[in-house]
Amino acid sequence: MMIPELASGRRSVLAVLTQPWLCVTLLVVTDLVALLLVNAGALLIRHWAGGMVPVQTYQGLWPLALVFVTVFAAFRLYEVVGVGPAEELKRIFYASSFVYLLAAAATFVIRTGPDYSRGAFLIAWAGSVVALPLFRTALRSIVAKRSWWGVPVAVLGAGMTGRALVKSMLATPQQGLKPIVMLDDDASKCGDYLGVPVLQGLSMAPMIAKDLRVTHAILAMPGAPVERLRILETQNQNAFPHLVIIPNLCGFASLWVNARDLGGVLGLEVRRNLLLFGPRLIKRSLDLVLCTIGGIAILPFIALVALCIKLESRGPVFYSQQRVGRNNTRFNAWKFRSMVENADQVLETYLATHPELRAEWNRDHKLRNDPRVTRVGRFLRKTSLDELPQIWNAVLGQMSLVGPRPIVDAEMAKYEGAIDLYLQVRPGISGLWQVSGRNDTTYAERVMLDSYYVRNWSVWLDIHILIKTIRVVLMSRGAY
Repeated sequence: MMIPELASGRRSVLAVLTQPWLCVTLLVVTDLVALLLVNAGALLIRHWAGGMVPVQTYQGLWPLALVFVTVFAAFRLYEVVGVGPAEELKRIFYASSFVYLLAAAATFVIRTGPDYSRGAFLIAWAGSVVALPLFRTALRSIVAKRSWWGVPVAVLGAGMTGRALVKSMLATPQQGLKPIVMLDDDASKCGDYLGVPVLQGLSMAPMIAKDLRVTHAILAMPGAPVERLRILETQNQNAFPHLVIIPNLCGFASLWVNARDLGGVLGLEVRRNLLLFGPRLIKRSLDLVLCTIGGIAILPFIALVALCIKLESRGPVFYSQQRVGRNNTRFNAWKFRSMVENADQVLETYLATHPELRAEWNRDHKLRNDPRVTRVGRFLRKTSLDELPQIWNAVLGQMSLVGPRPIVDAEMAKYEGAIDLYLQVRPGISGLWQVSGRNDTTYAERVMLDSYYVRNWSVWLDIHILIKTIRVVLMSRGAY
């Protein structure tokens, strides 16, 4: 039986979407291209460093590509959907490390073959850990909006949770989850939501799964009684191979949550990594190593920026303002001065003559066209380079490379119940807010992003944010 509401124009698209081989093939090809370039680059670097690296010696290692693909598949790296960027980064690290360790062990055991450069292996391993996520991100950016990328998803429940999920999936097409229909028993919710049809009748879900070959469904009814959810799960468990149930746990951690069988009772172990000594030590060590190396590397650039600031306007090169730190401490966060010397007076005069902008200032503590900002300062803010001096704050332990956005005392009230989460960690030079739209987000969204970061922190999330920070700085998105 064909469902009339979905008959027109959707079957041809879904027929392609339900053939995952194309998406998987692209991921495999992308990985192989990245590995080829990384290993070629490793050999060139080793050659330039003075090592004798005959290329012919390494041509016989082409079967290693098959090992890579096999191991990556074993680490479930070719699942088109369902793997977040932080989790994917972790899997790539472990899978790549396993393959290179396997190759190194093989060359040690088989002594009759040619000698391979350990330096080249080490460079290739480090390069693959960095290049593979970047190449995969580039691939998803290119194909995200193609009709054949990802998998079709049926959303069961058209309430607030269901609509929020659809909005999120449409806003992040690179995840590969494409909502094609929403179902609900409430007739008042039927119609259309952001281009996705909303149909009446949760009982139609198995029919849709069969007729349109939809393999993924999300049961987005967290407020429904447990018995009702159990019935819906039973009705749909044989129709959808992948059925995700959204629990009534809004605001809880979503990454690094493990299901536990407690004598037949389902339990969710919520791991708060930032409360554990080991992960905190890793985070602090990462801050010190990267800040020390990076700080030394950018000293010439800091000198150039300082000269430009002094040439354009009077006043100091650096500017500091008190911020709220971990455990409710206070510290001075440093920045390059991006404003005129009498900035406060200029702001008050400007707001007095432009009262319509006072609401924007009171809401966001920022102005899109701030009259206090100098020309050099506008460039620094646009690229977020004005915050580079905060590397010193990170070295001192007042801040971290990645963390919540540093706030002033006046902003604490806006965090309401989330302020306790904020005070558990060091503020960050970069963070989820900075790579998720920055000034294009509302203040409530900033608080939500900061809370999400604290609840879901891991070193992989930090590395993912740092990689995205580079892209945001280069593209100057969301900053002004």
